[in-house]
Amino acid sequence: MSSSHSATDQALDEAPVGRTEASKGPLDSSRKSKPLGFFISIAVVIICAIGLFTSVSDLASGLWCIGLMVALMFIGVPIPLSLGIASSLGIYYVSGTLALTNVLKTSAFTASSSWSMTVLPLFIFMGLLLTQAGLTQKMYKATELWFGWLPGGLGIGTTAAGAGLASVSGSTIGMTYALGRAGIPEMLRAGYDRRIAVGTVVIAGLPGQLIPPSILLVVYAGIASVPVGPQLMAGVIPGLLIAIAYALMLLFIGIFLPRLVGRDKNKVREDEKNITWGERFGALAQIWGFPLIMLVLFGGMFTGVFTPSEAGAAAAGMSLVLAIFYTWRNKPIAQVATAAMNAVRSSAAIFFILIGAEMLTRMLAVTGLAESVTSFITDLGLSRFLFLCVLIVLYIFMGMFFDTLAMMLLTIPILMPAFAAYDVNLLWFGVFIVFLGEIGMITPPVGVLSYVVYNICKKREVNTGIRISLGDVFMSLAWFLPLSIAFLIVLILWPDIALWLPGISNA
Repeated sequence: MSSSHSATDQALDEAPVGRTEASKGPLDSSRKSKPLGFFISIAVVIICAIGLFTSVSDLASGLWCIGLMVALMFIGVPIPLSLGIASSLGIYYVSGTLALTNVLKTSAFTASSSWSMTVLPLFIFMGLLLTQAGLTQKMYKATELWFGWLPGGLGIGTTAAGAGLASVSGSTIGMTYALGRAGIPEMLRAGYDRRIAVGTVVIAGLPGQLIPPSILLVVYAGIASVPVGPQLMAGVIPGLLIAIAYALMLLFIGIFLPRLVGRDKNKVREDEKNITWGERFGALAQIWGFPLIMLVLFGGMFTGVFTPSEAGAAAAGMSLVLAIFYTWRNKPIAQVATAAMNAVRSSAAIFFILIGAEMLTRMLAVTGLAESVTSFITDLGLSRFLFLCVLIVLYIFMGMFFDTLAMMLLTIPILMPAFAAYDVNLLWFGVFIVFLGEIGMITPPVGVLSYVVYNICKKREVNTGIRISLGDVFMSLAWFLPLSIAFLIVLILWPDIALWLPGISNA
């Protein structure tokens, strides 16, 4: 890997914002080899459109709109267009031209004019600046030096680096690509079992989407109309706890199954013995800006010194200074300009998604679908615990086909009324659904992150000559998926894990 940011940029190019994961990346090759699936999807789109314009009730129209929306996503239509086309057709059929005209006139302003959403482009710009500065390699090297002496230390360092990098990059896929290129060959050369090495990279970025600055939590706050600052605070403790839980799992493996992590009876390798404290602190000195930015961002919001938008501006400003500092001899102005252009593109794509979500909400209101779904769920008589367990199964299944953002857009507007009936706190649910969506992205047989890592492992410079099959990638998750599901159960039983920090910051 020539540079950390080049790998990340390549991954982001493979996974452009605004499309479902099912329609790109690792599944592209299978899509090309199976054109029948594409034609079937086209047929489903046509059937849904015909069903919509021949439906005999508003509720049926809403259901046909949802079906059309999903079908459009499956054939690769970008998320904003899928949402907008299906919602527009539904509103037109149910309420006529005037209603559709009103929605088209007002949705863009309503979805994008919230002051709290100004933090979104700032966070994106910050993450891109740090990526352009090559923080991936520096952070991975630092975690490797500090944790490498532990049993399973390389894996622990990979999870620590993944959590930190995913939190600032805003892209689990981009981070996984970059970290996989760096981490998998290092662990394989250290004697790690191939399944442990692969599984560690697959789950490394999952906690990062809960740790500020989290783009997904900001987008969720916009969809659910909750304050951005408390929502970001709600993700801190759960994100750190799950990262620690993954690290403890690897430590357990290193102690009780040492051969799986390249150790013989817990003996430390010679290269680990030669690491000096000077090297460790020197590696920390290379990433001094990262904890400083997190201190400004998190500390500013927690103490009330900054609003979320002000904290985002301060963090982005510091990132700009750091990017120039780190790239001083490598065309810093060009690096900053590249980050700025990518930030504009990514921000515009996300705001288009939010506009599509606003149109979806209007369509659900017009057709009465959200209220009908709420009545159906409440009539089942489920307890709060069983209701949330059903959602776990639903989202894991959906995660086989859609990314976290698509799942949130499709389900939150429909489920919002049911949350009040089950006394589900919206701040808590933001943490719950983001982590659950990330789990869905790794779940076999179609979890997109598993395929991303599998494609990385095909490269000889990554697999170091060791054959790694798709089955190995799926088997690697047997160590970590049960722990992830268990954490979700803990989060349901003790919601204060997510709500305690926002509570004391607002006290």
